[in-house]
Parts: sequence; C-alpha cells; structure tokens
Amino acid sequence: MLENPRSPRVRAVAKLSKRSARAETGLFLLEGPQSVREALQYVPAAIVELFATPTGWEKHPDLRALAAQNDIEVEYVTETVLAAMADTVTPQGLVAVTRQTPTSVREIFAAAPRLVAICEEVRDPGNLGTIIRAADAAGADAVVLTGRTVDPYNPKVVRSTTGSLFHLPISVGGELSDVIRRAREAGLQVIAADVKGDDLLAARADGTLGAPTAWLFGNEARGLDDEALTEADRALRLPIFGRAESLNLATAASVCLYESAFAQRAAR
Repeated sequence: MLENPRSPRVRAVAKLSKRSARAETGLFLLEGPQSVREALQYVPAAIVELFATPTGWEKHPDLRALAAQNDIEVEYVTETVLAAMADTVTPQGLVAVTRQTPTSVREIFAAAPRLVAICEEVRDPGNLGTIIRAADAAGADAVVLTGRTVDPYNPKVVRSTTGSLFHLPISVGGELSDVIRRAREAGLQVIAADVKGDDLLAARADGTLGAPTAWLFGNEARGLDDEALTEADRALRLPIFGRAESLNLATAASVCLYESAFAQRAAR
C-alpha cells in the first residue's frame, strides 16, 4: 500500500493536473468511479495505473470485475495519498492514470461522419466537457478541437464529460481553416452557431439541418471572429422566446446538435 503522500510516485500522479505534465507524458488523470468505469469498459488498454483506497474499491464490485476481466491490478493507497493525487477536494476513493488517445482530423473525416462538433477557442472546461457529453448523447460522430480550445484532458473537462470522453473520437490541436476544408471535402456543410446568424427555425423548415453537418462553436465571451464566420457555409442563431439575454455556450451547442440529430434521423 502506498502511504507516503510526498513520494515521487504520488507527486508524478498529482502533476497530471497541470497541462505541462500532461503534454510531456501523454497521460492524464481520472477520478471517481464513473470515469474509471467508462475507461475500464471502453479503453481498458489505455489505463496505465489504477489506485484506490480499500474502502473505495470495496464499494464497487462491478469495477473489480471489469478490472479483473482486463488484467488490471489495483494498487491500494491511503486516504491521505489519494487526496494528494486527486484534483478534487473530496475524491471518491479511486484514481487512474490513463494514456491520452486523440484521433487525427484526417481519420475523423475519412470515416464519412454525418454530425461533428467543432470547438474554436472554447476556454471554459465545464463548457467543453458538456459539449462533448452532448455530442455523445446526440449521436455525433466526433468532436474536433482547434488549437486555442482548452485541453480535453484537463481534469475539470474529464469530469464534465462523465465518461463521454471515451465514447467518440476527439481530435486536438487542429487549425480551423484545415478542419473546415476537410469537413467540406468529406461532404459536410459547416454551420456556425452565432447570434448574428439566421433564425434556426428557418433552417429547420427548409431542410438544411437534415444534411451532414459540422457545427462550429466559438468562444464563450466573444463568439466566433469574422474570419471564422466567413469560412462557414451559414450562421444560425437560436431564438430567444423569453427574457434571457442569451444562452450558455454548452446549452446552445446541445440544442444545435440535437436539432441536427432529429433532422437527420427524420430524413432517413
């Protein structure tokens, strides 16, 4: 059992909360039973180390079974050591070190996707995690993150995805112009979600949303710049029927992705 919270091994795990350490090692941190469960189910080969307190491990027989099926051994740690490793204030008894598994932009569009979310300069970890989760729920084929978007392996992003990080391909670090070019070459229209765009209800009525689509989402505060809007085929905005000044980015992205999911399924 690991008992020393100041040991080099414990410190190496704790450093994964920092982007520089994740970039250097190609690893990231998973915390809690939900994230660990999804990793064990969908990407068990990516798990490098699995740590748990005896009490935390005892609470989850399903995780013990999944770990055994994949020949993954758990290393017991004290509550103090787990707290030193974790990014959260109140960790839930489980931490895993996992390899990052991004997919290239080329591979994503070579697979003939019908629905993709492109995130340009999305900076809030909670927003990005929720967009990834919404894309997964809506049946999107992939999420593409351009170079100025927050790291998807940031602990807050990982927690916000609630496991969806492991359910669909995610590309990291692409240039927006290259991503849009590849999307078009793959037969997708690129629609920017922007307050200056046309009413989404009109696009619903004219059948636009039933075609293969890459939705483009911008920065929480500034939205998309003029150059990005020019590169898109069309810009659409969500109507506001009440008194709200605007919608949170992740909420708006969820609605847009589901509108396309509904339209595409109806068209089939």
